[in-house]
Amino acid sequence: MRTFTIIAFAAAVAATPVQAGIFGREQRAAPQVSEAAVAEIQRALDEQRLVDAGRMLDSAQVAGVRDPRLQVLGGDLNLRRGRLNAAYASYREAEADPSVRARALQGQGITLSLQGRSDEAVAVLQRAVEADPGAWRAWNALGREYDNRTRWTEAEAAYAQAMSASGGDALVLNNRGYSRLLQHRRDEAVADFVAALGKRPALTEARTNLRLALAMRGDYDRAVAGGAPDDQAALLNNAGFAAGMRGDYAKAELLLGQALELKSEYYGRASENLKVVRALAAQSGPSPNVVR
Repeated sequence: MRTFTIIAFAAAVAATPVQAGIFGREQRAAPQVSEAAVAEIQRALDEQRLVDAGRMLDSAQVAGVRDPRLQVLGGDLNLRRGRLNAAYASYREAEADPSVRARALQGQGITLSLQGRSDEAVAVLQRAVEADPGAWRAWNALGREYDNRTRWTEAEAAYAQAMSASGGDALVLNNRGYSRLLQHRRDEAVADFVAALGKRPALTEARTNLRLALAMRGDYDRAVAGGAPDDQAALLNNAGFAAGMRGDYAKAELLLGQALELKSEYYGRASENLKVVRALAAQSGPSPNVVR
């Protein structure tokens, strides 16, 4: 199936017929890429088939195709592979073409955000959504940036735009849920994580965040239930940490102790969390009666 895809793509970027030049010499027109070929690369990226996407982009490069859409897709591929400098360079080069300018700015802004260049990221992302109000990934990244600044009203507005433009994409639901968790809006956060998993059950980040949100509101049993046996120590550790952050120190000690018992080797993270919880408990006195 993959072989067919790549062969079909190679045919789609074949050069157009030879044309006569102005002095009678033969000139070969620059090879073009079809809409179907561009869509196939995008589909491969969306499905995380990065090897397929890379092969198709390489085929286009070998064929001599020069298309700004492929430049943006190349940036998207490098971004997903964590090659941030290469991604940024691709987006910068594509920005000059008006047909892909908004997408190129969106990619630049996301890359800058991942590089920790926060002020630059916000400025570029704002330019991206001005150029295309439907650029939901840019709105989503702006939401994360506003979260980092605790600018909750702006974050909520950015996620609302991202939700509308994306049709409620699972990634946006997950990020908005995490934003609401940071604001202690735990019930709303849980609802967002559940909705994200309903749309994309394999979204690991949403499942992890859902367990954290459940633990943060005191629902410890649900926070640790249903995990694979190999993951149980990590789930208990995370729930214990959340209990400590709630001030439920007795429960935190219990959960972290269970994590240490379950882990066959020395579990450094749970041990360190237990020290923190005990120090907090010593400063605060007995655990308060936490509302479940």
